[in-house]
Amino acid sequence: MTTGSDSAAFWEKHYAALDDQWGMKPNAVFADLVTTFAPTPGTALDLGCGHGGDTIWLATRGWDVTAVDVSPTALQRVATGARAGGVSDRVHPARHDLAHDFPEGRFDLVNASYFHTPLDIPRTKVLRRAAAAVTPGGLLIIVEHASIAPWSWQTGNDVHFPHPDEILASLELDDSWTPERCHAPQRTATGPAGQRATVTDNVLTLRRTS
Repeated sequence: MTTGSDSAAFWEKHYAALDDQWGMKPNAVFADLVTTFAPTPGTALDLGCGHGGDTIWLATRGWDVTAVDVSPTALQRVATGARAGGVSDRVHPARHDLAHDFPEGRFDLVNASYFHTPLDIPRTKVLRRAAAAVTPGGLLIIVEHASIAPWSWQTGNDVHFPHPDEILASLELDDSWTPERCHAPQRTATGPAGQRATVTDNVLTLRRTS
């Protein structure tokens, strides 16, 4: 794995090799959170859109989505999926390296998942910017899981993520935020070669009340 500041090259290689094996399905936990806490569509920001499942799912439900990734291959997949789903007018791919720049604007929903990577991404800084981009009444959703962490299967070690309480503390949010759902269930997962590991799924849904 390439580490250091070469995150763009790493993710481009990752998504180019991924092909269509993930399809265009959304993260089921993310979809449930949006359905429960944000049933009325608005503007959304999908940070690290990756395979495009969350972006396309939001767009087909009426959301106007800015889909951000550092990988041109990932953004191309999102654009292709949007055209195939008839929602290209609601999907706006934008290339950003979140280690260095962040998209402008304010959004009713920010999907700030997938920042448990060991690459050179200032995770806390990105999440704080994600929180700042949420409009009053909007949601910040963080869902972290191990399905895009191939190093866990290579090492055979358990995957450790910061507990939701640690993430909340690092965000340094003021009293204008209300936690809607924050928990960290554990599960046993199987890697591509049959490896077993205990992983933690961090789930945080925060609403900006003012």
